[in-house]
Amino acid sequence: MALTIKVNEETFTPRQQAVLTAALDLLVENGDGLTMTAVARRASCSKETLYKWFGDRDGLLTATVQWQAAKVRMPVVDRSHLNAKALRSSVEQFARDLLTVLTGEISVTLNRTAVTHAAQEKDSLGTIVLENGPLAIRRRLKPIFEAGRDARLLRFDSSEDAFRTFFGLVVRDVQIRMLLGDKTLAQTNIEADAKAATDQFFALYGADTTQ
Repeated sequence: MALTIKVNEETFTPRQQAVLTAALDLLVENGDGLTMTAVARRASCSKETLYKWFGDRDGLLTATVQWQAAKVRMPVVDRSHLNAKALRSSVEQFARDLLTVLTGEISVTLNRTAVTHAAQEKDSLGTIVLENGPLAIRRRLKPIFEAGRDARLLRFDSSEDAFRTFFGLVVRDVQIRMLLGDKTLAQTNIEADAKAATDQFFALYGADTTQ
């Protein structure tokens, strides 16, 4: 049976996706200047439609963060036929997507704004980004690691510890350097970095599959 992790952002209609993309564009352009009026104008829809779909500004922000996080594709694995090659390929794909999203202008701007708001206790954007970004990704990836453990392809006592190790191997200091404006990371070789992180993770947690 295939293991899939169904999340709300995957149910957005194409029209809703266009609205959320417009909201992300506005965040990049204006940072704090995201309003329902501005999004409605940019997306050529009514504010009434936005309120119907997302409830309020926090609901719109939540959906926007979910839509951005959805760009990190979650692996889909078949528990009954899971093998080391398929698991490694899926995990490496996740690492590539994660690095691609985190180093993109949208994520950097969104995270900078969220950190600023959290420091100023300005609104709930920090909590929204935390819950629907990194914590949501963790909730969706841990079952993949657990499937690998059940198939005796991975060995670990805690899937939480395994996830934190993997996240650290993939992200390293890249995110904080991007947030601080390090321009040299524009030349980051995402393919090579994702492969290296995956190799390191399996060196730590991979089970012996030669039997």
